[in-house]
Amino acid sequence: MDFSVKKLTDLVAFNRRNFIKLLIGGAVGINATPLPWKLMDDVAIWTQNWPWVPVPARGAFNHSETICTLCPGGCGITVRKVDGRPVKIEGRADYPVNPGGICPLGSGGLQLLYTESLRFTGPMKRVGARGTGDFVAISWDEAMQTLADRLAELKRNGKSEALAAIDGNRPHSSMSLLIRKFMDAMGSSMYARMPSLEDTYATVNRLMFGIDAPMAYDLEHADLILSFGCGLIEGWGAPGRMSNAWSLWRSEPLKGKVKIIQVESRASNTASKADQWIAAKPGTEAALALGIAHVMLKDGLYDSNFVANHTFGFTDWTSPDGKSHRGFKNIALRDYSPDVVSKTTGVDAGQILSLARAFARARAPIALCGKGKGSLNGSVFECLAVQSLNALTGNINKPGGVLVHQDVPLQARYSAEAKGPGEPLTAAGLGEALTADKISVETLLLFAANPAHTLPDGGGFRKALKKIPLIISFSPFRDESSLMADLILPDHTYLEKMDDVVWPVGLQYPFYGLTQPVLKPLYDTRATGDVLIQLAEIMGGRVTESLPWKNYEELLKERALNLFEAEGGLTSHDSSRPAWEPSAYRKVLKSDCTSPEELWKKLKAGGFWYRPFQRFGWHEELFKTASGKFEFCTDKLEKAGADLAKTLENDRDYPVVMAPYELINLASSWAPSPPYLYKTLFDSQIRGKDCFAEINPQTAGEYKLKQGDYVIIESSAGKVKALVNIFAGAMPGVVYLAFGFGHTGYSDFHLNKGVNPNSIVAGPRDFLTGMSAWWRTPVRLSKTKA
Repeated sequence: MDFSVKKLTDLVAFNRRNFIKLLIGGAVGINATPLPWKLMDDVAIWTQNWPWVPVPARGAFNHSETICTLCPGGCGITVRKVDGRPVKIEGRADYPVNPGGICPLGSGGLQLLYTESLRFTGPMKRVGARGTGDFVAISWDEAMQTLADRLAELKRNGKSEALAAIDGNRPHSSMSLLIRKFMDAMGSSMYARMPSLEDTYATVNRLMFGIDAPMAYDLEHADLILSFGCGLIEGWGAPGRMSNAWSLWRSEPLKGKVKIIQVESRASNTASKADQWIAAKPGTEAALALGIAHVMLKDGLYDSNFVANHTFGFTDWTSPDGKSHRGFKNIALRDYSPDVVSKTTGVDAGQILSLARAFARARAPIALCGKGKGSLNGSVFECLAVQSLNALTGNINKPGGVLVHQDVPLQARYSAEAKGPGEPLTAAGLGEALTADKISVETLLLFAANPAHTLPDGGGFRKALKKIPLIISFSPFRDESSLMADLILPDHTYLEKMDDVVWPVGLQYPFYGLTQPVLKPLYDTRATGDVLIQLAEIMGGRVTESLPWKNYEELLKERALNLFEAEGGLTSHDSSRPAWEPSAYRKVLKSDCTSPEELWKKLKAGGFWYRPFQRFGWHEELFKTASGKFEFCTDKLEKAGADLAKTLENDRDYPVVMAPYELINLASSWAPSPPYLYKTLFDSQIRGKDCFAEINPQTAGEYKLKQGDYVIIESSAGKVKALVNIFAGAMPGVVYLAFGFGHTGYSDFHLNKGVNPNSIVAGPRDFLTGMSAWWRTPVRLSKTKA
């Protein structure tokens, strides 16, 4: 071959093979250098200068102190602001509830403030079909006059009972009190509350202690915590307090000295991180508690002094009418042996024995009840049974036990006029009565409540809403119930108004806090308290006389000033000394306010009032029951036990149980989840628009289900479709669905993501509250396609 030809051939060979190698090698080399990443960073920085990208204004940094009210926990928060604009929410360190702690929902509160598509930006009236969200803006004058004319018409025609209200505010709050007083003044008894664990606790406190005060647990000084389903690190109680308490239990000097036992059918985060997990079948927790009581009684492992001198109903007794009643001891020993309870709960009899002995022999054991975060009602039967365990140990009103208090000493003149929490009609009961045509409601007022989505009634309330001619919502958010409304009078969000927080759930001492607006309202909204007081003024007569305040702040001030007269109340907290230190409990502290006006000034500055002193012991003034003692409520326990046996009977048509659960990073009550929290979910919780149902491998095998398959979950109330997540932490025979999904309201971030477990809840009712036993619904499963 000619030399020149050979040279040309070599050049062609380089072009075809080696040049490709060079390109690939160069690309790999470039990516191995910082160059592309630096370019991407520069582009990202450059995009921040585009004029349509929102950027917080430059300016001075400052902070506002207030309280988060997105859940009943009442955690203190600090809102960081730039040039007056809130940009970040953090936990408040100088606050005696949550020393610096905050949950994901609380930290994302600014998204609920700024996401315009989530909110009603002013008063509106419906122009389209119900549920479509088709509204037009109107003035506040038109909205107020429309409602006032409607209410006047009802009174004029003698139809006051055709006015109903559903209240989702906390039971002891000033807002709840104001709504009740307004309904009383209108002459209507149709006031209904949304279900909550607080109401269940209040019912049990009245029955067993005779008090109308929240449940108080001294968890920080307990050495054994037996939790019946409470999501201790998933949002139960005050989330900031509980995360701090968990850290205390797991750190020196308490590390290894506090034992946490979680009773729950599913391996939740709390169950997985507890020292011991007891997997009892859903709905059988009360039977397990009574089985533990059986062992304690049989082995003599109970406080005989407390039981003999400070309880009623322990032994058989005869009422004044001559009727014989079984005592607690009789019921527990005869009906709840470990073998019997084992068959009911699925917990091994030997495990029941060891659990009872560990609980009884602990220095300061405490038993808790309530499912998940406590967003929904618990079982009164379960709470009665669990509280009986605390009585058997004598750990009542002792350090590390259940503390007995009187309520926060607010202005009695306005507190006493309203009925105690738990007595009003439930929202579910109202819906059922409407559906069955037992009552007629012509106008419904909705306050901080979304019953169309959050009620565990199989979608029954949504159907009931269609029967009501006029629905008025005071919600700031475009929730499912508000989309069914005819008139919207939107409230401020919690960051834009003043309101009170009365005793966060489970806190061991009386507490009162006052939220403060951290900025002026962004939109044309008004505080609902002010709207009701203005409405009363328009109505005239008895309605005006019953709500005599000029504005809602005046009501708050009048109630709160009574705190000045209360002994031992403080309005400041030294964060270097925990509020639950023993020294803080054992002496009456001198008030740090010299006048009522000084107290109000401190409260208005984002402050609080609390009384850390506790008079320990079993003194004669402790219990306010008819007997003057702790009462075991044996008649109710006996009846509920019989009802439970019927509830647990196998259903051939629906052989599986659906048990919903709560996630700490998704809201499951009235307030929506901050949109970004959906991005924190795992790919085993949601994929695209579909959420997952957790199923044990054994159960999945029985139905020939594999990971990622679609499954239909059907109850007598309806059916939903979900993806399968095969999870060894799920109990066989039970399928688990998470709350926080299935929204048809709020914003595009929330729409049609997953399914709502409440839409298929069906079956038995709790024996005292009448609420659906949402924690246990019989269902059947079937495999399906996408």
